[in-house]
Amino acid sequence: MILRTLHRLMGLTATLVTRNVCTWLLALALGYGLPAAYTPAQANNTLEYKVKAAFIYNFIAFTQWPEGIADHAINLCLYGEDYFGKEIDKLQEKSVGTRSIKVLRIEDAGQLKQCQVIFFSRSAGDNLTGILSSLSAAPILTLADNPGAISQGIAINMNLVNEKIVFEINLGIARKHRLDISSKLLQLATKVHQ
Repeated sequence: MILRTLHRLMGLTATLVTRNVCTWLLALALGYGLPAAYTPAQANNTLEYKVKAAFIYNFIAFTQWPEGIADHAINLCLYGEDYFGKEIDKLQEKSVGTRSIKVLRIEDAGQLKQCQVIFFSRSAGDNLTGILSSLSAAPILTLADNPGAISQGIAINMNLVNEKIVFEINLGIARKHRLDISSKLLQLATKVHQ
């Protein structure tokens, strides 16, 4: 009787082992089939830029352009390497009041004057000062996530601090570009430069 019980347990164990091995092999096969974009470091980067895309939407929503500018559509331009992927494209499904948002990826700095909002990628950091001076006082909301971008002439700069997105605003630059940033947004900034 003990032998029969052991044999039944062995049979049950063999079935469980077989199931576990099959499950493990399936998981292993699926894991190798996934694109490299799902590594933990890149997953965190994707989450970071998903949050930054939400911040950008709010920056647009709490900014007023001069009359006649951005009345129908807001061209949100990305300049430099695109770290957002499809996350930023989701803003095209939203609107700010009656204005739609159109996302454009720009490679030629000469085309930036068609934009009402420009996000300068970290890769644009070396040319940033020159590009910003070429935009002079055009009513363009300039955004970045580069350390020191505020001192180079960016209106709103985002930073990752203790795994939280924070931002600072250069109000003097915004006013120079004839933009009115809501006091609600100014209150949320970690620092407002005059």
